[in-house]
Amino acid sequence: MKYYLLALKRYAEFKGRSTRPEYWYFTLFNFIFIVAAMLLDNLLDLNFENTPYGILYAVYALGSFLPGLSAAVRRLHDVNKSGWFLLISLIPLIGSIYMLVVLARKGDASENKYGPDPYTGPTFEFEQQPA
Repeated sequence: MKYYLLALKRYAEFKGRSTRPEYWYFTLFNFIFIVAAMLLDNLLDLNFENTPYGILYAVYALGSFLPGLSAAVRRLHDVNKSGWFLLISLIPLIGSIYMLVVLARKGDASENKYGPDPYTGPTFEFEQQPA
Protein backbone atom coordinates (compact mmCIF):
# COMPACT_ATOMS: atom_id res chain seq x y z
CA MET A 1 0.00 0.00 0.00
CA LYS A 2 2.93 2.34 0.62
CA TYR A 3 3.82 2.24 -3.07
CA TYR A 4 0.27 3.19 -4.01
CA LEU A 5 0.45 6.15 -1.64
CA LEU A 6 3.89 7.07 -2.99
CA ALA A 7 2.53 7.13 -6.55
CA LEU A 8 -0.37 9.32 -5.38
CA LYS A 9 2.06 11.62 -3.63
CA ARG A 10 4.02 11.96 -6.89
CA TYR A 11 0.80 12.22 -8.95
CA ALA A 12 1.97 14.94 -11.37
CA GLU A 13 5.70 14.26 -11.33
CA PHE A 14 6.67 13.19 -14.83
CA LYS A 15 10.40 13.59 -14.28
CA GLY A 16 12.59 11.05 -12.55
CA ARG A 17 12.34 7.31 -12.27
CA SER A 18 10.18 4.73 -10.46
CA THR A 19 11.04 1.24 -9.33
CA ARG A 20 9.21 -1.86 -10.49
CA PRO A 21 7.50 -2.36 -7.11
CA GLU A 22 6.28 1.24 -7.08
CA TYR A 23 4.65 0.88 -10.50
CA TRP A 24 3.28 -2.65 -10.16
CA TYR A 25 1.89 -2.24 -6.63
CA PHE A 26 0.23 0.98 -7.73
CA THR A 27 -1.27 -0.91 -10.67
CA LEU A 28 -2.45 -3.76 -8.43
CA PHE A 29 -4.14 -1.51 -5.88
CA ASN A 30 -5.59 0.64 -8.64
CA PHE A 31 -7.18 -2.48 -10.18
CA ILE A 32 -8.56 -3.56 -6.79
CA PHE A 33 -10.09 -0.12 -6.17
CA ILE A 34 -11.58 0.01 -9.69
CA VAL A 35 -13.27 -3.37 -9.15
CA ALA A 36 -14.50 -2.28 -5.71
CA ALA A 37 -15.96 0.91 -7.20
CA MET A 38 -17.75 -1.12 -9.90
CA LEU A 39 -19.14 -3.51 -7.28
CA LEU A 40 -20.34 -0.65 -5.10
CA ASP A 41 -21.97 0.99 -8.11
CA ASN A 42 -23.82 -2.26 -8.83
CA LEU A 43 -24.80 -2.86 -5.20
CA LEU A 44 -26.03 0.70 -4.67
CA ASP A 45 -27.65 0.82 -8.11
CA LEU A 46 -25.62 3.85 -9.17
CA ASN A 47 -24.91 2.56 -12.68
CA PHE A 48 -25.34 4.72 -15.72
CA GLU A 49 -28.07 3.52 -18.04
CA ASN A 50 -27.14 0.34 -19.97
CA THR A 51 -23.56 0.19 -18.62
CA PRO A 52 -21.85 -1.74 -15.82
CA TYR A 53 -20.19 1.53 -14.72
CA GLY A 54 -21.49 4.11 -12.31
CA ILE A 55 -20.62 7.38 -10.67
CA LEU A 56 -18.16 5.90 -8.14
CA TYR A 57 -16.25 4.17 -10.92
CA ALA A 58 -16.19 7.34 -13.03
CA VAL A 59 -14.97 9.54 -10.19
CA TYR A 60 -12.25 7.08 -9.18
CA ALA A 61 -11.13 6.44 -12.77
CA LEU A 62 -10.84 10.17 -13.46
CA GLY A 63 -9.02 10.74 -10.18
CA SER A 64 -6.50 7.96 -10.74
CA PHE A 65 -5.77 8.69 -14.41
CA LEU A 66 -3.03 11.28 -13.86
CA PRO A 67 -1.22 9.35 -11.08
CA GLY A 68 -1.29 6.22 -13.25
CA LEU A 69 0.04 8.07 -16.26
CA SER A 70 2.86 9.68 -14.30
CA ALA A 71 3.82 6.36 -12.67
CA ALA A 72 4.00 4.70 -16.10
CA VAL A 73 6.12 7.52 -17.51
CA ARG A 74 8.54 7.34 -14.57
CA ARG A 75 8.70 3.55 -14.97
CA LEU A 76 9.62 3.98 -18.63
CA HIS A 77 12.28 6.46 -17.58
CA ASP A 78 13.75 3.77 -15.32
CA VAL A 79 14.32 1.53 -18.37
CA ASN A 80 15.76 4.54 -20.26
CA LYS A 81 12.77 5.15 -22.54
CA SER A 82 10.83 8.34 -23.18
CA GLY A 83 7.32 8.75 -21.76
CA TRP A 84 6.05 9.06 -25.33
CA PHE A 85 6.90 5.39 -25.64
CA LEU A 86 3.52 4.73 -23.96
CA LEU A 87 1.87 5.43 -27.31
CA ILE A 88 3.16 2.06 -28.55
CA SER A 89 0.45 0.46 -26.42
CA LEU A 90 -2.12 1.88 -28.87
CA ILE A 91 -1.02 -0.69 -31.45
CA PRO A 92 -3.57 -3.50 -31.12
CA LEU A 93 -2.36 -6.57 -29.21
CA ILE A 94 1.35 -6.39 -30.07
CA GLY A 95 1.76 -2.90 -28.57
CA SER A 96 0.18 -3.91 -25.27
CA ILE A 97 2.26 -7.08 -25.00
CA TYR A 98 5.44 -5.17 -25.79
CA MET A 99 4.61 -2.48 -23.20
CA LEU A 100 4.00 -5.19 -20.59
CA VAL A 101 7.47 -6.60 -21.29
CA VAL A 102 9.11 -3.16 -21.16
CA LEU A 103 7.35 -2.16 -17.91
CA ALA A 104 8.35 -5.47 -16.28
CA ARG A 105 12.01 -5.12 -17.25
CA LYS A 106 14.64 -4.34 -14.65
CA GLY A 107 15.62 -0.68 -14.67
CA ASP A 108 19.07 0.73 -15.32
CA ALA A 109 21.34 0.05 -12.35
CA SER A 110 23.13 3.36 -12.72
CA GLU A 111 22.17 6.92 -13.52
CA ASN A 112 20.62 7.46 -16.92
CA LYS A 113 19.45 10.60 -18.72
CA TYR A 114 16.25 10.65 -16.63
CA GLY A 115 17.92 10.70 -13.25
CA PRO A 116 19.71 8.63 -10.62
CA ASP A 117 18.91 5.03 -9.76
CA PRO A 118 15.65 5.14 -7.76
CA TYR A 119 17.02 2.60 -5.27
CA THR A 120 19.64 5.12 -4.16
CA GLY A 121 17.60 8.32 -4.61
CA PRO A 122 15.04 10.09 -2.40
CA THR A 123 12.28 7.57 -3.23
CA PHE A 124 14.30 4.81 -1.60
CA GLU A 125 14.47 6.77 1.66
CA PHE A 126 10.66 6.93 1.72
CA GLU A 127 10.44 3.19 1.19
CA GLN A 128 12.74 2.43 4.12
CA GLN A 129 10.76 4.31 6.76
CA PRO A 130 9.04 2.03 9.28
CA ALA A 131 5.30 1.61 8.81
